[in-house]
Amino acid sequence: MSAAEGPLVVGVDTSTQSTKALVVDAATGRVVASGQAPHTVSSGAGRESDPREWWDALGEALNQCGEAAHEAAAVSIGGQQHGLVTLDGQGEPVRPALLWNDVRSAPQARRLIDELGGAKAWAERTGSVPSASFTVTKWAWLAEHEPEAARAVKAVRLPHDYLTERLTGEGTTDRGDASGTGWWASGTEEYDEGILARVGLDPALLPRVVRPGEVAGTVRDGHGLPFSKGTLVAAGTGDNAAAALGLGLRPGVPVLSLGTSGTVYAVSQRRPADPTGTVAGFADARGDWLPLACTLNCTLAVDRVAALLHLDREAVEPGTDATFLPFLDGERTPNLPHSSGLLYGLRHDTTAGQLLQAAYDGAVHSLLGALDLVLDADADPSAPLLLIGGGARGSAWQQTVRRLSGRPVQIPEARELVALGAAAQAAGLLTGEDAAAVARRWNTAAGPVLDAVERDEATLNRITGVLSDAAPLLERDAASH
Repeated sequence: MSAAEGPLVVGVDTSTQSTKALVVDAATGRVVASGQAPHTVSSGAGRESDPREWWDALGEALNQCGEAAHEAAAVSIGGQQHGLVTLDGQGEPVRPALLWNDVRSAPQARRLIDELGGAKAWAERTGSVPSASFTVTKWAWLAEHEPEAARAVKAVRLPHDYLTERLTGEGTTDRGDASGTGWWASGTEEYDEGILARVGLDPALLPRVVRPGEVAGTVRDGHGLPFSKGTLVAAGTGDNAAAALGLGLRPGVPVLSLGTSGTVYAVSQRRPADPTGTVAGFADARGDWLPLACTLNCTLAVDRVAALLHLDREAVEPGTDATFLPFLDGERTPNLPHSSGLLYGLRHDTTAGQLLQAAYDGAVHSLLGALDLVLDADADPSAPLLLIGGGARGSAWQQTVRRLSGRPVQIPEARELVALGAAAQAAGLLTGEDAAAVARRWNTAAGPVLDAVERDEATLNRITGVLSDAAPLLERDAASH
């Protein structure tokens, strides 16, 4: 390994399935070392994880990085958004964390929207209309279904907050992740005490919101990780805001991320407030905004369909009129939290490969449907769509996005963009630079561009029609819960 040109920093991505750590040369962006360790996520009605597993996984990932992690001068943690972490007076979890894709709080979401003036009022107040993914609805669910646990809570954190606090001993968060809770007012950039009072949550239980570029703290003694005491700790942020940093994203450039969940987003200098609830009006980690639409069903759902059909995930075949809505975990966009997968248009001559292609089409349709709402009116409609996430390397995903978007598609060569964005944030503490400018200096968005092809309007219209016709059936699923 050649010597680093500048100080070393660590960027962490604590995601749904695993924690990844990168040691990065702050001068060049070169990844010096990396590590990864898995988490356990419950199955069944809920989606839960023990936060202590995230800490153990962080330790394992850092140990895989070797001596380079010990030499790091700063660290930052990017994490899965929305998760409800409840801690007792000793900082231990009261119960497993409720994750973003746990949809049991859908009834609480509907009730909260009604109780606080409707969807438009929520969008104007917090930037978003809460769905079952949002932390505020999960807290309302906990207070209703597990009141003893709620009474035992002495601190409420998000996943990245939990790990940052174990490093520093200080309860902190950032504006990007706070904006996904449902109790942070985007207009004032402060916690909304009216919403907190409505759900019975004491603001004193929440972390301090660290400003962009501010140091959250330093690594304390007794953490058991390979960091030196006094190592600087950045604010960290939510995974999508971290990925935006990792790309050095400029306003108006569209991103489509293909992971466990699918997301479309772009940086905007205008505060978003979509009363339909399709677009979440998140803040970014810098001082701008990150309007974003998210689906619950993306790569995992399509891989499950491939497994059921005993096919490799790339074994798609063209030429079908079958429509597959792959809502295997319920869905957030469209807002059908208790729906299930739906197949329509099956014929004798439909092949397994065509069914798999229909699953890809259904997943991408939901994301592209929100893209125009995410982008500002003055965004360039011919700009390449940045394709990131685990699915971005797959040919079937690439070709489906090209065909259904009609846009050129750029695939950044840099991997682990959430961890890279966290590393850029950590580097900014050392150099005084804006974190996105650090990533642009590292040239993280560079990668091949696939030319635009003619947009497949027929498939888009067919899926839209089936979804519209099936909506009463899918919504009836919700009524039975």
